Amino acid sequence: MVRMDHALGVVKTEAHKLLDAGRTLELCREFGYRPEADGKLDPATLVALFMQQIAGGNLSCDHVRLIGGDAFSASGYCQARARLPLAVIQTLAREVYQKLSGPIDLEQDYRWLGHRVLLLDATSFSMPDTPELQAHFGQPGQQKKGCGFPVAHLLMLFNARTGLAVDAIPAPLRTHEMSLASGTHQHMREGDLVIGDDSFGTYAHIALLQQRGVHGLFPAHHLRIVDFTPHRPSIDPSKVARGKEAKGLPRSRWVKSLGKNDQIVEWFKPAQRPKWMSVRDWKALPPTLRVREIRRTVERPGFRPLTLTIVTTLLDPKRYRADELFALRLRRWDVETDLRHLKTTMGMEVLHCMSVEGVQKELWMFLLVYNLVRAVMLVAAERQKVAVSRISFASALHWMRSAKAGDALVRLAIVPYRPSRLEPRVIKRRLKQYDLMIRPRAVMREELRAAMSGVSGE
Repeated sequence: MVRMDHALGVVKTEAHKLLDAGRTLELCREFGYRPEADGKLDPATLVALFMQQIAGGNLSCDHVRLIGGDAFSASGYCQARARLPLAVIQTLAREVYQKLSGPIDLEQDYRWLGHRVLLLDATSFSMPDTPELQAHFGQPGQQKKGCGFPVAHLLMLFNARTGLAVDAIPAPLRTHEMSLASGTHQHMREGDLVIGDDSFGTYAHIALLQQRGVHGLFPAHHLRIVDFTPHRPSIDPSKVARGKEAKGLPRSRWVKSLGKNDQIVEWFKPAQRPKWMSVRDWKALPPTLRVREIRRTVERPGFRPLTLTIVTTLLDPKRYRADELFALRLRRWDVETDLRHLKTTMGMEVLHCMSVEGVQKELWMFLLVYNLVRAVMLVAAERQKVAVSRISFASALHWMRSAKAGDALVRLAIVPYRPSRLEPRVIKRRLKQYDLMIRPRAVMREELRAAMSGVSGE
């Protein structure tokens, strides 16, 4: 394990020690930034102050002025940050991730049956209502013009075992996740296993993953018919006459049964190309794709039984048992916890900059600081002999905010073990349909009674 607790202890007071000042200056020159224009705010100091600003909860520029000992004005810091190229922050964030994850990714303790597991999911964040941001990102359709704020669509890729943020792709709000998913493939290596929701379980996406030697584990797409009857009939979309679409039969050929509700099938390439994929990439996909389909009913105390159907490219039933695949699939909810840490605990839910480039700089600095907090959690988990998921993210963040230069890492808080919880209790503006389906009615009645008693003042 990489030991970095002493280095991470200086985030608040001497954050420039975490990054190589020479490398920062080299990147600035490479991307055309002239450091001499900002006087006392040299690149290393500017990046360090930006880190402290985000780690402190996205503080105001005037607060940063006080952290800097009133050696510059709030406006001067803001203008210097605006001149700092976005590519510098992106490169530094990616290099910090590589430094933290490189040695860890080689350890078998952070792998599942030899595979590095990655979580892929999308979220959103809000920002100030400026014409530039409105034009680029857009706002929710149910809001009238001038009555809402711009919202960005964000696709995130996390390491399932360490929680480190691997990549992030921001886009306008009305952007389909699959149009961004291929952008994350450059950070995947042969043998990796990607887990996501059913929007990523399409023929095109799984075929792209297989071309890179990457495995996938997704819920079966809600429009796909899955039938476990041996030797059942099927439809080849490429042979269906135009205008005479066949319905009611699976668009896959049965190959082999591996047990009850567990089979290997051969998917046929759809007749139509997805809008997000180029013609060249579409033609390069194979005509068929061999995958494994599994269906199980999950029983949980206090909740209704939940029937799930998953599809994966892990075909060996002896090495990859169905129950273990489902247990791994349920860990997909860990990505909700990672997103909660970023958006709620760290405050990334609403960014502050007024320009598109400024918002992207904030985003990448959030990812840089988030990964440093995760590094603290990894060290604490090793010392306290617990899984990293049991270490409190808030506790690690609080330590980073309060630690002085040279302070040793203290014992961090451990979150309770809740094996039956699929989705963490995140702050939400409205209930998801999923919550309404699985939440017991008795619990909902108690919550309603408590809310009404609070209103009436009882």
